[in-house]
Amino acid sequence: MNKTEGLKPERVFHYFEELTKIPRCSFDEKRVSDYLKSVGEGLGLETIQDEALNIIIKKPGSKGYESKPTVIIQGHMDMVCDRSEGFDIDFSRDPIPFEVRDGLIMAPNTTLGADNGIAVAMGLAILEDKTLEHPPLEVLITTNEESGMTGAAQLDKKNLSGKILINIDSEEEGKLLVSCAGGKRFSIEIPVNFKVTDKSSFTLKVSGLKGGHSGMEIDKGRGNSNRLLARALDGLREIDYDLCHIEGGSKSNVIPRLSSAIICLADSDIEKARVIVNEMEKHFKGELSTSDPHVTLTLEKTKDRVKAFEDTVKLKVIAALLLVPNGVNSMSMDIEGLVESSNNMGVISTLEDKVVLENAIRSSVKSLKDMLSRQMEIIAESLGANWSSSGEYPAWQYRKDSYIRDLFAQTYREISGKEMEIEAIHAGLECGLFYELLGDIDMVSLGPDMWGVHAPGERLSIDSVERTYNILVEVLSKIN
Repeated sequence: MNKTEGLKPERVFHYFEELTKIPRCSFDEKRVSDYLKSVGEGLGLETIQDEALNIIIKKPGSKGYESKPTVIIQGHMDMVCDRSEGFDIDFSRDPIPFEVRDGLIMAPNTTLGADNGIAVAMGLAILEDKTLEHPPLEVLITTNEESGMTGAAQLDKKNLSGKILINIDSEEEGKLLVSCAGGKRFSIEIPVNFKVTDKSSFTLKVSGLKGGHSGMEIDKGRGNSNRLLARALDGLREIDYDLCHIEGGSKSNVIPRLSSAIICLADSDIEKARVIVNEMEKHFKGELSTSDPHVTLTLEKTKDRVKAFEDTVKLKVIAALLLVPNGVNSMSMDIEGLVESSNNMGVISTLEDKVVLENAIRSSVKSLKDMLSRQMEIIAESLGANWSSSGEYPAWQYRKDSYIRDLFAQTYREISGKEMEIEAIHAGLECGLFYELLGDIDMVSLGPDMWGVHAPGERLSIDSVERTYNILVEVLSKIN
């Protein structure tokens, strides 16, 4: 018996549960792409799987709708894969361990993949349902949205003919998104030289943070474990300690929840270090008492190391972590409450010969995105570090006249009796790339209520899925 049996819309949740069984972390999408291809072909529909593993499934318009404008229904197949500390799962093999309770589908110890599995499930359910009234459809399911949108960037426009696009990659019911930020990934690589150390080794760890989506939740004041760890390391500067290893975060577009460093201390400095760490923890708890009250900073004995970073490397690593901009950089003067530009210091890792710092820059203004990138270039060059950028995607600009936006607003009003909120967001959607690829296409983005995306504990509202799906189906029946 499936866990979602009895939930409505039945076929939406059937496909959603099937997706939880298939590995689909970013860059590991071959199996899920093949599954989607098999579904499309099994329905007898024209199905395209391109070299980037994107899937396009085309369904003719229902009777009387054959000549209506073609509509693209779009989502992405990959998910952010993250787990609670100590929870055992192999995302390349194991299904997502979710639960159904209290009106929610939730994954207590991992990410759920509702972002964006629910869009894929809705698209497949619409393709399967022969009773629906709708124009010609192109269900577009892209790859690697979460780590650079490279699937959307590699689409061939000859495979798509739609002039209206409905993206289902938003996370609040009743809100219709009509603009989003652009972004890019930026990496700093600090070369590492080592020295011998005979001091005792300890793990300095920041944990207990909420983390979250680096676009939607960057303005929530949550702690960034990489930044906090850097502050703790800097707080120990009066002690002659060695830094042996540093790591933190899981994805560049996820606010990091857990970071740690291995430091080496002389026996005479251990107690002093504990005092400093305890004081730093009090500072963190005070600063984050509302947004991240469970933050912890610990210092625990670990297996001794014989090799540590040279002192100049240690100082460069700490300087980079303290100097690189993190969090909200500017707020929009045109749209109240909208973050205009930001950076998320998402991942720090120690490799064989370098320490790598990975960032996710976002901005609805290209010049500000470029400015943040340039700022990091200067920081890297000042520290004698290397830098690179990748995965750049454009912002989706607001369109003054939009047929599909007005149709959604009207339909939502008729069904719910409420006004739909029209918003712009500080998150990256693929819509900017689609506009560049397909030209003057009319687009909106919507989705059901979900919370905690990109972090363990992600959850999805069952009733909200049903309401959102019903709105979507009704809009398709009204396309002219």
